[in-house]
Amino acid sequence: MLGRIAFAFGLAAAFAGGTAMAAEQTVVFAGGCFWSVEAHLESIPGVVSAVSGFTGGETRDPTYRQVVGGGTGHMEAVQVTFDPERVSYEDLLNAFWHSIDPTDPDGQFCDKGSQYRTAVFYASLAQEAAAEASRESVRRELGQAVSTRILPALPFYAAEDYHQDFAKNNPARYEAYRVGCGRDRALRAVWGERAFAGLPANH
Repeated sequence: MLGRIAFAFGLAAAFAGGTAMAAEQTVVFAGGCFWSVEAHLESIPGVVSAVSGFTGGETRDPTYRQVVGGGTGHMEAVQVTFDPERVSYEDLLNAFWHSIDPTDPDGQFCDKGSQYRTAVFYASLAQEAAAEASRESVRRELGQAVSTRILPALPFYAAEDYHQDFAKNNPARYEAYRVGCGRDRALRAVWGERAFAGLPANH
C-alpha cells in the first residue's frame, strides 16, 4: 500500500515537472518614478509581474494625486513577483541598485521629495539579510553613504490602471519623461559602465 502511495506521489511530481516547484516570491522596491522601476524590472526573465503602486505611508488606499502631493507618507514603489528558480532575489537587488542613485536622500533625478525616496521592503528575514548585505556591497563599491533604506514590508496599494505598464502603453510620453529627467545620464555619472547592470539591453 505504501509503495502504491509513493508511486502515485511520484507520478504527480512528474506531471508537475518532476520536482517540487519553488513558490513565487514577492519584494517591493521604491526607486523614484515607478514608471521607470517597473519598466526595468519587469523585463528581467523570471519576473512574473511588476505592479506600480505606493507603500510606506499611513493613508489607506491613497490616490496618485495624494501621494505626489507629499502628504501621505507613501513612496512610489513597484511590487515584484518573481520565480526564484529563474531569477534570484540577489540578481533583482543587483538590477535595482544599478538603476537608481542610492546616494540621494531626497529623491531620484528630477523627482524630488519624500515620495521619491528609495527603499527595499523585504518580505522575510532571508530577504532582509540579503538586502542588508547587498547595500553594504554597494556602499563599498561607490565609496559613499547609501541613503536607500531596508524596511519590513508594509501595506502596498496598486496605483491607478493608467500607471500600469506605462512605458509600454505610452512609449513617446515615457521617453520624453526619461530624457527630460536626465535619468540615464545621471545613472552613468553614479555607476559608470555598470549603470543598468543586470538589465536587458532594451532597459
